Amino acid sequence: MKKLFILGGPTAVGKTSISVKLAKELKGEIISADSMQIYKYMDVGSAKISNEEMEGVPHHLVDIVSPEEEFSVIDFKERASAAIEDISLRGCLPMVVGGTGFYINSLIFNYSYTSAEKDEEYRKYLENLAAREGNTYVHEMLKNIDSESYERLYPNDLKRVIRALEVYKLTGQTISEYTACDDIYNIPYDINYFVLTMDREKLYDKINKRVDIMLENGLIEEVIKLKEMGYNANMQSMKGIGYKEILYYLEGEISLERAVELIKQGSRNYAKRQLTWFKKDSRVKWVNKDEFKNEEEIINYIKSNINL
Repeated sequence: MKKLFILGGPTAVGKTSISVKLAKELKGEIISADSMQIYKYMDVGSAKISNEEMEGVPHHLVDIVSPEEEFSVIDFKERASAAIEDISLRGCLPMVVGGTGFYINSLIFNYSYTSAEKDEEYRKYLENLAAREGNTYVHEMLKNIDSESYERLYPNDLKRVIRALEVYKLTGQTISEYTACDDIYNIPYDINYFVLTMDREKLYDKINKRVDIMLENGLIEEVIKLKEMGYNANMQSMKGIGYKEILYYLEGEISLERAVELIKQGSRNYAKRQLTWFKKDSRVKWVNKDEFKNEEEIINYIKSNINL
């Protein structure tokens, strides 16, 4: 099986710096598992890694689609799988790095939802319902019929929320029950899965400061430019944390102070959901940054616990 290294963790925990240093020592190439860094022109609000920060380490799946394009977890799996194959064939270590849990899971779980039939009419009904009432409303419909999918899926992952509801309507089973006959761990990779964490209050402080830095680095100007290019609030990309709130501000719906407050709050809540997500996988090796003096110690610890 191909070796696959994974480094996950909540937003602002410090994955970028550690992953680049590890890649240089392990002859690795990084595959981004970040649902916002895939978009071109969206650099400040996504905290996108710069060429300088890459330090010569090849990065894949960054700046690959335009903001108006839809990009699903299936698209990610196809592109990431191809990158893993290519990197492995060249004798390098594929390193998946990011905080988008359902991107990572698409690679390391053998999920197959395609065998259930489709109900196009019901699917369209749910899409219209989401457009009218909001994604959260449709997501709440899962709560009493498929609590596992309700906890696992984010409201904005609308396609998979709708699919979970559709499978239940067609089969009377949750997706987990429907795929229970599958070996979900039957994957073509030998994984080394690490997740960074740190004291929650320290993390929240880092998140708040990161938002302030984004504003200093031109987040508002970036959103203005995106608007001028024709990108709007109805696009998947522009619903990302940091972008939708600044759009509200620019359209006069809220004050700048309120927009910044919402970005910080949304980012903290997202970090909390990320940590909850990673805790569900028993294969994760947790790395608490507070237990180490510096990044060098963290890197040495991870290296000593990798099975290559």
